[in-house]
Amino acid sequence: MKRGEVIKFIILRTVGNFLVLFAIYGIIATFGPALYYELNYRILTARGVKYIVQNPQTQNIQPTPMPNQPQITPIPTSPTSRGVASFTDVLLGAKEQVLVAPDPEFSIVIPKIGASAKVFANVDSSDEKSYQQILQQGVAHARGTVFPGLLGNIYLFAHSTDNFWNVGRYNAVFYLLKDLQPGDEITVFYQNIRHDYIVTGSQIVNPNDVSHIVNAQKENSETLILQTCWPPGTIFQRLLVFAKPK
Repeated sequence: MKRGEVIKFIILRTVGNFLVLFAIYGIIATFGPALYYELNYRILTARGVKYIVQNPQTQNIQPTPMPNQPQITPIPTSPTSRGVASFTDVLLGAKEQVLVAPDPEFSIVIPKIGASAKVFANVDSSDEKSYQQILQQGVAHARGTVFPGLLGNIYLFAHSTDNFWNVGRYNAVFYLLKDLQPGDEITVFYQNIRHDYIVTGSQIVNPNDVSHIVNAQKENSETLILQTCWPPGTIFQRLLVFAKPK
């Protein structure tokens, strides 16, 4: 083989190896965080880990704000309930964990999926620039919908996320919303009052379906509606989860 052909072969092989490694990195970067959330949830479910919602009024330890969910703090009187702070805790942690509402003024806690997040009120769901900033910090309450304890629709939305690679960038508290089933519990703290709800069902709708927001104050019963992107990692459709007061 001539020297020029050898050099050409080496260059092509180097470029080929680089492209393969880049593709592998892209797959890991894209799907890794989402798969990590999914794996954690499946392991915790298989181990029978249960979450308890702790009322902010009775807590003795304030939770430390974290960029991703869930936010969990241990019970001060129970050294066995350490919270899920690492993958070691996922595998070997206590089977009874505590979820604490980040802000008793407005927060959502979902025991089944071990999630809790601050809720930001009166966010314009039609202004993407505005709500994108909010969704990096927590969950948004759609402007024009009611608040807990009132008749009508309480409409909360968050990313699942919009892309897998944004799991770390955006608050992914609603990523596992797809796993909620009728009978599961959801707790919302609003103005220091606890409101408990029971999931009644779910529905997949088009992204331009805003009927539940537009008609929020026309309903004669209280309904909590949680919205996230569907399928997870896309913005093609929306998954809505419905819940009624317990």
